[in-house]
Amino acid sequence: MSTYICIDLKTFFASVECVERGLDPFETNLVVADPSRGKGAICLAVSPKMKMLGVKNRCRIYEIPSNIKYITAVPRMKKYIEYSSNIFEIYLKYFSSNDIHIYSIDEAFIDVTTYLKYYNMDVVSLVKMVMKDVFDTYGITATAGIGTNMYLTKVALDIMSKHSPTNIGILDEEKYKKELWHHKPLTDFWQIGR
Repeated sequence: MSTYICIDLKTFFASVECVERGLDPFETNLVVADPSRGKGAICLAVSPKMKMLGVKNRCRIYEIPSNIKYITAVPRMKKYIEYSSNIFEIYLKYFSSNDIHIYSIDEAFIDVTTYLKYYNMDVVSLVKMVMKDVFDTYGITATAGIGTNMYLTKVALDIMSKHSPTNIGILDEEKYKKELWHHKPLTDFWQIGR
């Protein structure tokens, strides 16, 4: 049976901006947006602390409640690409590029099937090791999904990891049927339109 992981860099742009300022994204109100575009400008990312206050990613600046004080970081795509490339180098320490499938600037699928025996580790321990390396090296918190195929891995990341104290969600076919068969809204599932 195959084993895949999907690693996502939590609120990536906002986390990079916090790290660059020496701030903890879980304690800092920060939005990545260009205020020169007016109050209707889209926030490309908000820090986890802002999310805890109910502010949504991709909101408009004017949608942020006026009682919330926050730092505005103008988007720096070159900087985010640099961090993403450096973190990809961490993945390459553990896995062959042939087994890494980049999904976006902050997300990658990795086929870890053969590595479990190679490292003599269970999949959760392997994922934790990689996530720790990313955090220790760059200060970016990662979340992960584990599954028996790429779809289940992505759903485990998107739905299950959010409710896990370890930031890791795990799904196989049986667990999917048992725990998510009646899950709503359906738009939580990967590739179902909004």
